Amino acid sequence: MTNFVYIAASLDGFIADPEGGIEWLNELPNPEGSDFGWSEFLSGIDAILMGRKTFEKVLSFESWPYQLPVFVLSTSLQGIPASLIGKVEIIRDTPREVIELLHSRGFQNLYIDGGNTVQGFLAADLIDELIITRIPILLGKGIPLFGELEARLRFVHQGTNIFDNGLVQSRYQRSLK
Repeated sequence: MTNFVYIAASLDGFIADPEGGIEWLNELPNPEGSDFGWSEFLSGIDAILMGRKTFEKVLSFESWPYQLPVFVLSTSLQGIPASLIGKVEIIRDTPREVIELLHSRGFQNLYIDGGNTVQGFLAADLIDELIITRIPILLGKGIPLFGELEARLRFVHQGTNIFDNGLVQSRYQRSLK
């Protein structure tokens, strides 16, 4: 049972601009059409858990990008579009309760996404692996990847990939020492 974060961040640690915009993620050239390991990552995931704001951002895409079950952590969302019934479910529990529920339903490897959601799961010490891709841009302000923690969380560097267009992707595993 592993809970993963797979996310891109600016050099100054933001995952979106102040309005939640992520257009800057596509500003770098990608002549090879690489997905930077995304497909391989998703092949080992059983379900996706995201926050409401991330869900609303994904709804603005041209089409629904996920084949996996998606769970949206929200206390305010009242429903989902009819086209996503059977693909998306709203959950209103604490991070620990959510993980217990999803694991009990057979979802063992979870992809956790969204700024507040990632921060909440880190605060509850429920993230096992971080895969962070640094985009060589300084946004200056925006939605931060990390927030305050009550205690230090240690991770062990597992490896780094440097892509031709300047992206640097590092993988970290939670250390219990």
